[in-house]
Amino acid sequence: MKIAILGTRGIPNNYGGFEQFAEIFAVYLAQQKHHVYVYNSHNHVFQEKHYKGVNIIHQYDPENKISSAGQFIYDLNCILDSRKRNFDIILQLGYTSSSIWSFLLPKKSIIITNMDGLEWKRSKYSKITQRFLKFAEKKAIKNSDYLVADSLGIKQYLEDKYHIEATYIAYGAELFFEPKEDLLSQYNVKKNNYNLLIARFEPENNIEVILDGIADSQDDKIILVVGNNDNGYGNYLKKKFYNHQNIRFTGGIYNKEHLDNLRYFSNLYFHGHSVGGTNPSLLEAMAAKSLIVAHNNQFNRAILQEKAFYFSNAADIKHLIKTIKREEQQEIIQHNFDEILQEFNWNKINESYLRLFEKSL
Repeated sequence: MKIAILGTRGIPNNYGGFEQFAEIFAVYLAQQKHHVYVYNSHNHVFQEKHYKGVNIIHQYDPENKISSAGQFIYDLNCILDSRKRNFDIILQLGYTSSSIWSFLLPKKSIIITNMDGLEWKRSKYSKITQRFLKFAEKKAIKNSDYLVADSLGIKQYLEDKYHIEATYIAYGAELFFEPKEDLLSQYNVKKNNYNLLIARFEPENNIEVILDGIADSQDDKIILVVGNNDNGYGNYLKKKFYNHQNIRFTGGIYNKEHLDNLRYFSNLYFHGHSVGGTNPSLLEAMAAKSLIVAHNNQFNRAILQEKAFYFSNAADIKHLIKTIKREEQQEIIQHNFDEILQEFNWNKINESYLRLFEKSL
């Protein structure tokens, strides 16, 4: 098959979840002797034309000059280029900035779109932006031949809202096998004696709710709050919890080895995400044998089921902080690790996408 992957900033990954998947899946397809093309931003750090058997197509991307609006121009350039290349299948990862150009997608190619999360529900967006995102969602559905949902919650939403069946294919994570306790000294914490929260600083990730509960509990364990907090919401939270010495805002940490070790050696791992599909950081926490306290919503429950503790408000956090003993929860921790091994491993996910491709042809 001749396959294109659109919708990412490019590979090898140096940005986020879709880029990570694109790299893993494209290399897998190349190993299976398919002809794979991944579109990269022209200013991506990788400037070669080939990567591990994958063809790289660079297209002009002015996002560094005009911010998010540049994504629309970049996607247009990728779509116009795809019209020249006679692809059998075009896999779109996300749809936000490509949707307005979807009528330009080549008619002879099969269009498969990963629908990402419910972007229009994110509270960081204005009402006008949320309306546009709903419009974009409809355009993506109309102009795709097949849809992929990486969460059972998203799959159900698409069936209920649009009466259309999406193929459920989860996201993946790499198993974590090499603990390095000495790394903890860089963060001035000790094994199993600190809690951890990793998230973008956005209201829908419930950072304030979690920290309110921790503050109310008067628990003296350190909590590391990891994420780029250099925005209005981050500044608000840092000011609000300034006098709580056990609440430490670390800023962003982008070293995966460090993040995995912080997860592995933490007492409790708080996952407050409430919008979207399968969140990669949740799978990474499971793979690193974290004991997870998750926001109570359909997306998190679809992954964790009953093998986690759930919260809806600060009072729940306060109660869980006082009652959970990590040493009594090894069965839950091991179960979630086994789930990554059996259900959320990259080999299974790659094979599921390939089966969908073969079926579509």
